Amino acid sequence: MAKRFTLEEAQRLLSSLDPLLRKAIQRKSAYAAAEQAVKEFSQRILVSGGMLIDRDQVIAARNQRDAAAAELRSVLEEVQEFGCVVKDLDIGLLDFPTMFRGREVYLCWKLGEPSISWWHGTDEGFAGRKSIDQDFREHHKGDPTH
Repeated sequence: MAKRFTLEEAQRLLSSLDPLLRKAIQRKSAYAAAEQAVKEFSQRILVSGGMLIDRDQVIAARNQRDAAAAELRSVLEEVQEFGCVVKDLDIGLLDFPTMFRGREVYLCWKLGEPSISWWHGTDEGFAGRKSIDQDFREHHKGDPTH
């Protein structure tokens, strides 16, 4: 079962999650660059029949891509171990499951925001974000602490 957070619990995690999310975004960018290099080599091989292609460069590009993919997976797993959900790595969007008036919803945080100030239903997504108001603060809850 997924962990459910109080606003305060989720808020306390941001200082740990912020650098991990930044690292994941960096690794995604490195993966994309290496993947593009591999695609360019593949295209050149198709066009030239493999002539004039430096095999060592192709192997190095593939190795860079594979290493970046492994590092990205590792960082994303580390983020998810906290119990939050990575929703959009392009903009650095995390959701934290919580309960509000008897239904599961998400506390929503975007990289660069100073705190968690938004929530949305599980079927609404980022576009449906609502400001956390007093009613939400008083009627949301996380998992019981043991």
